[in-house]
Amino acid sequence: MNDFEFLVGTWDVANRRLVERHTGSDKWDEFPGLTVAYSFFGGNGSFDEITFPTLGSSGATVRSFDPAKEEWSIYWISSRDGQLTPPVVGRWTDGVGLFYGDDVDGDRPVRCRFTWTREGADRARWEQAFSTDGEQTWETNWVMEMTRRAP
Repeated sequence: MNDFEFLVGTWDVANRRLVERHTGSDKWDEFPGLTVAYSFFGGNGSFDEITFPTLGSSGATVRSFDPAKEEWSIYWISSRDGQLTPPVVGRWTDGVGLFYGDDVDGDRPVRCRFTWTREGADRARWEQAFSTDGEQTWETNWVMEMTRRAP
């Protein structure tokens, strides 16, 4: 519990997202974001909204901790379609959070992995990767480098 307390506040986000996934491409789209994050349930819950001003869209993440399993479930909602994605589930170990789940990318079933890394009090990194071969290989397709805004 309280694993996402570090995220509470306002963050400038440098995004890099693969233009084409599952093709071996190394062409990235880069765009800014602004995240505002909160916690709830005494630290057993976390919520953030991110806006992408140059894309004209936004998204929200809801995280919920299950104390019995000692696992987090993370859900994403995009303003583009309003759909709640299936959760990725996992935990933090030694300052790194690894979360896994099944999803669909277009029409393709994928295994999804989120990797969270705390890089001090004012920096964090999030990565999304997909596997189409049963977790033998992963393609990182979205990276967020986050820097806390001064209060």
